[in-house]
Amino acid sequence: MYPKDFPGTTDPFVAEGWIRSLEAIFRYMNMADADKIHCAIFLLRDDASLLWEGAERGVNLNTLTWEDFKRIFYEKYFTADVRSRLKREFMSLRQGDMAVAEFVKKYDRGCHFVPLIANDVAEKMIHFLDGLRPAIRRDVLLADPTDYNDVVTRAYQAEQPLKDIAWEMQRKRPPPPQ
Repeated sequence: MYPKDFPGTTDPFVAEGWIRSLEAIFRYMNMADADKIHCAIFLLRDDASLLWEGAERGVNLNTLTWEDFKRIFYEKYFTADVRSRLKREFMSLRQGDMAVAEFVKKYDRGCHFVPLIANDVAEKMIHFLDGLRPAIRRDVLLADPTDYNDVVTRAYQAEQPLKDIAWEMQRKRPPPPQ
């Protein structure tokens, strides 16, 4: 579990992923705020290091908290407008033609940006169900799921017969004329 350097990026998910990976290490090591900040600053490279040099002039490192550091970091790499756009995308997320696995991945990633849903188990399950393709949602609801993990498992199970039917229909089609 080695922390990675952060050179800066235009991809907000890379920036968010870097912070999350650091926080996993910090939790494991039970680090104090000051140590978290020193570690993060040490890992900044290239453009990110330059950004911090500019930001550092306006902060007192002796009183800076980890939350303050993240706020400064996010102002540059994971801006409020990007977070707002991601929240809107999550709220309108629908499975459509996506496989269940892809939908779950996008849902779990987006859920992170809407704590009112992410932190309410019933709301998280309902919002996920609402985004499923109708045929899959019907099958999941017939199974009377109990929680989000149950819904996801049943969505995977409901998808397979639909794939099998589509494959069988494709196989039975006559070949196109030559």
